[in-house]
Formats: sequence, structure tokens, C-alpha cells
Amino acid sequence: MKIAKARLIDRGQNEIYGTAAIALSLFVFAYSVRFGQVSILFYYALWLPLVLVDYRRVLGDYVRYSWIFAFAAFACLSVFWSAAPSATARTALQYLTHVVCALIAMRTINIRTLSRGAVIGAGLVLMYSLLFGVYHLDPLDGGYSFVGAFASKNQLGFYASLAVYFSFCAIFILSERRQWLLISAGVSLLAAYSLMASQSATSILTTFAVVAMAIGLRLFQALRPSSRRKLLVVGGILAIAGSFVFLNAGGADIVLGAFGKDSTLTGRTYLWQQGVEAARANLFFGVGYQAYWVQGLSEAERLWDEFYIGSRSGFHFHNTFIETAVETGLIGLVLLCIVLVVTVTGHFGRWVKNAVDPEAAVLFGLAVLLTIRGFVEVDILAPYHAGSFLLYYAAGVLADRRRVPQLQPAGYRGRAGQSVASDSWVRR
Repeated sequence: MKIAKARLIDRGQNEIYGTAAIALSLFVFAYSVRFGQVSILFYYALWLPLVLVDYRRVLGDYVRYSWIFAFAAFACLSVFWSAAPSATARTALQYLTHVVCALIAMRTINIRTLSRGAVIGAGLVLMYSLLFGVYHLDPLDGGYSFVGAFASKNQLGFYASLAVYFSFCAIFILSERRQWLLISAGVSLLAAYSLMASQSATSILTTFAVVAMAIGLRLFQALRPSSRRKLLVVGGILAIAGSFVFLNAGGADIVLGAFGKDSTLTGRTYLWQQGVEAARANLFFGVGYQAYWVQGLSEAERLWDEFYIGSRSGFHFHNTFIETAVETGLIGLVLLCIVLVVTVTGHFGRWVKNAVDPEAAVLFGLAVLLTIRGFVEVDILAPYHAGSFLLYYAAGVLADRRRVPQLQPAGYRGRAGQSVASDSWVRR
């Protein structure tokens, strides 16, 4: 019995449980509004009981994670000046425990299991949406779009983006074979259809950009670390110059026009302006975590009315950084940006320095995806959201210095010719 329990937290032996836990977690994140509090309790039941198996191994040394917990802790403190203390207290505690669950997953799930679980989970989310989804009229542009089982086409597009990205990583970076190759290919086709059906310009463009970057990472993987640095410098200069020429030639308007958008991004620029003004009113501390979009707050009521949000809930400024500044001020914004910047640069640095590091490549691309979407969506600021869960997983890998990944591509053989396990992990 003890051996069976220990296998739940052993990265080399818990593939079945870990894959199922990640997949079910993503499904809960997607549809917790539909299934209610029972689904959230089920999510906690997947991760928190693992602490009882071996709390030292599952939790690790949380002193190392202080920079990861900083924003969540500040969100909890904001209850003391919040415009809606009860809402802040509840959601801040939820966010904090959500971060804990993500770090537990990081300590017990390796990158291959995470990828498999994400492919299965995102596939289930998309399949459910295609079976029970609906079309909604967008009053701002006057068109109908498929939103699936969500209230917004952008959320459907987000899960489609995750499905495409993790399927690509499973096939081309983690070198999956046999049934997982077929599953990943099938889910990627389902996700591509969902992206087209949702007509979410944000999701389509960010998915294309991140997959293109992942292809580049895969090609660079064959080069020595020193050669990668030189090519990255040259490539970075050319990319910046090309982007400058493209934008000056009116490329942005061409791309937006292809998706039926105008330069206001369907009202987003006006919404951003309103958010900046709201942030200036409480510059350093904000109005309190999750305390702006509250019924009874005059500014929130006005924006709900202007954007035809009849439910008077579930809205945001469509920009993670503006939303963070409004709720937690410049202090909270800096703390959240630290998590994002350290995660992106940390995994990029690992990938550049190491000859073979599929984990760094996968998590770097994931962090870039979340960062790009942060300029037009809010994926990492709320509890029980796939974006925040995956971000803190990726951040935790950097903080957990005792782990040294030895995940090798299929067919790799050691110096003496012996085969190397594709999911092996070495501890110092």
C-alpha cells in the first residue's frame, strides 16, 4: 500500500495519474462556471491530498518560491484597502491555493506527463464545446461567432491554442511515438477547426506566432549552444527591423482587416484608455484584487452598459497589465511582471545554454504564449484558470533548483552506447 501511494508522486511512475489529473484540471478550469463549486472541490482533491503522501517531497522548500508567491500574497493583503473586501478575501485566497496546486503539480509531474495531460484535457474541452456549443452575436461588430460552451470566443480560442501548441511540442520537441503521436495529431486537427470556427484573431495570431517560434527552437536544437547565441542575435535584429518595416507599411491594418477588425480592436483601445484612467486613481495599491468588476461600482456599471454586458459580470479590460494595475496598483503589477519576465528569460537561458533541454523549450514557448496574450487578454490573473496554472508550473520549475532535466529525444544514446530513458530525472 505504501508503494502504491508513493507512485502517485514519483515522476517516473505516475504517468497515468498525472496525465489524468492535468486533463481533468483543464476541463474544470474551462467549465467550472457551468458545473459549479463541486468541480472546484474535485480540482483540489486531485492535488492537495498528494501532500499527505510525503509532504517534504511534494511541497519542497517554499523559501525558494518567495518570488512566485509575492503577487498572490500581495493580493491577499489588498483586502485591507479593497473597495469590495469580501470579494477580495475570497478570490485572493482562491488564487493563493491555486498557486499551491500548480507548484504541487510541478513537484510531481514531469514535462512529458504535463504535455500529454494538456493534449488530452484541451481535446476534451474542445470536444465538449463542439458538441454543446452555441453561436453568439457580438453587438460591437454585428457578427455571429462560435463561442462553444463558453461565454466568449476568446476562451474557446485560448484552449484551441493550448491544444495546438502542446500537440506540436509532443510530436516535434518531445518526440512522442505510437498512440500519443496519433492522439496529438488528432487533437491538433480538432483545435485547428475550433480556431477557425471561433474566429478569434487573438488566438489565431498568437498560436501562429508561438508555433513558428517553436519550429525555430526545434531547428536550432541541432546547433551547439555557442552557435545558437550568434544566430539568435542576428535573427533578433532582423526580426525587429522586419517588424518595423511591416508596421510602417500598414501591415497591422492589413492583418486586422483580414479578421474583420479595425484599428480600435473592436473597442479594446477605448477600454484600455478607461483602464489606465482607473489605474491612475489608485496608482500604487489599486482598488483591491478582483474588486473593480463588482456590481454597484459606478465605473464598472457604466462600462458594462457601454459594452452590452447584460449579466453585469465576467468582464475585464482585455489587458493583463492594465487589469493588474487597476486591481493591485503598480506594486502588484511589478510583482506579477517579475514572475512573467523571470519565467520567460529563465527558460530561454536554459535552452540556450544546454545542448538538449526539451523541458526548457516547451516551457519557454508556453511562457511566451501567455505573455503575448497578456497584452490583449487576461489569462494569468484569476484563480482556476489554465493560464495561471501553467504559468506557475513553469515558474516553479525554475525555482526548484534540485531538479536537473535529462529528458532526451527518442533514439538518443549515451556516450558508451547505452540507451537513455526518455523521462529520466536526476537529483543533486
